[in-house]
Amino acid sequence: MSRSEHIAVVGAGLMGHGIAQVFAARGHEVILYDLNPGVLKEALVKIRTNLEFLSENGLGLREDIEPALERIKAVSTLQEAITGARFVVEAVAENLEIKQALFREMEAYCSPITILATNTSVISITEIAARTRARERVVGTHFWNPPYLVPLVEVVGGRETLPEVKDYTFHLLKSVGKHPVLVKKDVPGFVGNRLQHALWREAISIVEQGIADPETVDDVIKNGFGIRLPVLGPLENADLVGLDLTFQIHDYILKFIENSPAPSPLLRRKLEAGDLGFKTGRGFYTWDQESMGQCRKGLVEHLIRWNVEHQPEEE
Repeated sequence: MSRSEHIAVVGAGLMGHGIAQVFAARGHEVILYDLNPGVLKEALVKIRTNLEFLSENGLGLREDIEPALERIKAVSTLQEAITGARFVVEAVAENLEIKQALFREMEAYCSPITILATNTSVISITEIAARTRARERVVGTHFWNPPYLVPLVEVVGGRETLPEVKDYTFHLLKSVGKHPVLVKKDVPGFVGNRLQHALWREAISIVEQGIADPETVDDVIKNGFGIRLPVLGPLENADLVGLDLTFQIHDYILKFIENSPAPSPLLRRKLEAGDLGFKTGRGFYTWDQESMGQCRKGLVEHLIRWNVEHQPEEE
């Protein structure tokens, strides 16, 4: 693969190193950049660990690990990462001003055909692109964490994004084994996080109102409707039970469901008390190292099982 076709990943932190891994594992030359040399060094260690972990669990071959790692080059300057890239993925802090400034800087180093993608999870693509002259080549690619285990990527165009940019991005992601979906409108939160946080808002409200404790809320989801979600989406389910019944239920229940546009007062009180979840050992639950480890392990084991079960059949 020629140098002009490399993928650049800007930001090697939580999401960036995993995104670089996705492309490198599927044969692309990747240049990975981060301002912090320590983060960059740690990213390469994490990628190796991830690839070894995947191979141990039947999701990769051990002989493919070194070639994938050799396709990743870590650099300390943005110009070196961007120059000659065909496709760039930004994965820096979820801050509009930081992203706008970065895209303006990246524009100076890229070619007239370089696609500039952002991994933002909620910010408007149009707003991120507002200060660059390359607005027609800016596109959202919202990967989910961890990107090498969660297949979904939301592809979102801004107001001026060219259709061919969205098409190229969609097919590129599909070619590296992701499950891209095209979001038709650039709205904050796109599709996934609008749905996810609507559920979280109601879950927090139920606890705040004393209707149920956190354990019960999570128990109801995990052992109730959550079981069928992987095979029966909410709109499929509405059709299954009948839109007449769906209407009747909504006509009664929606006025009782939380609709506040502001974060929950309960959530605010927890922040003020320093109860931040895993970060401080206390949130809606109390956490120690063992329980945090079990929670993370359970999630990864679930994702591994899902990926093993959904591996494409060899031709």
